[in-house]
Amino acid sequence: MNGSGARDKAAVVTGSTKGIGRAVAEGLLEAGARVAISARNADEVAAAAKELERGYPGRVFARPCDVRREDQVAALFTETERAFGGLDILVNNAGIGLFRNLEEMSLEEWNSVIETNLTGVFLCSRAAIPRMRRKGGGYIFNISSLAGKNAFPSATAYNASKFGLNGMSEALMQEVRYDGIKVSYLMPGSVATHFGGNAPGPDDEWKIRPRDIARIVLDLLNQDPRTLPSAVEIRPSRPPRKG
Repeated sequence: MNGSGARDKAAVVTGSTKGIGRAVAEGLLEAGARVAISARNADEVAAAAKELERGYPGRVFARPCDVRREDQVAALFTETERAFGGLDILVNNAGIGLFRNLEEMSLEEWNSVIETNLTGVFLCSRAAIPRMRRKGGGYIFNISSLAGKNAFPSATAYNASKFGLNGMSEALMQEVRYDGIKVSYLMPGSVATHFGGNAPGPDDEWKIRPRDIARIVLDLLNQDPRTLPSAVEIRPSRPPRKG
């Protein structure tokens, strides 16, 4: 993948052991960046780090992190800065989907979705901004969803989290633009990942691939500094016909 805008940059990618996050981490490494990978499952983080380190020795840092936990987020960013000497790129990708009607959802389930998909982005972005400011700028990518524009039933919490993430991204973009920090949010449609517990299969050939999202992140990093595509919608070009 072309991504000269990532060369020699230091990045944190949350939720990066599989799916979109893993593809973005690999794309950034291929483009010459140093990347901190993280996710909640320590074993998955260790396995992903071992695989990536083989291809990109000395440019991978790994630490388990639950983005809902302020202390774990603080440790992730402190140790990444120590390992890489700063921070230039943050990809807020960690997210969960729990799909059921509102009346069937427990408060614990609701909180889990909102705290991961929205509060986690708040905590990571808050940790990243002063570090980027010290470097003279940076780029924050928030991986949202078309569900943040188009509500659908049995996704009340997920829709709420992504609608909120889009609004947060718009406001944050205006707060930090004069610090040289760009903010973009990406809204993919159906992506062939294990998201929601469904493994991709032969019937998913029409779906977006995680590497397609990674390519867009790299394209945005290569934009001229005077331009900012702040919101990007990505749809499958040929979804199954309805009816």
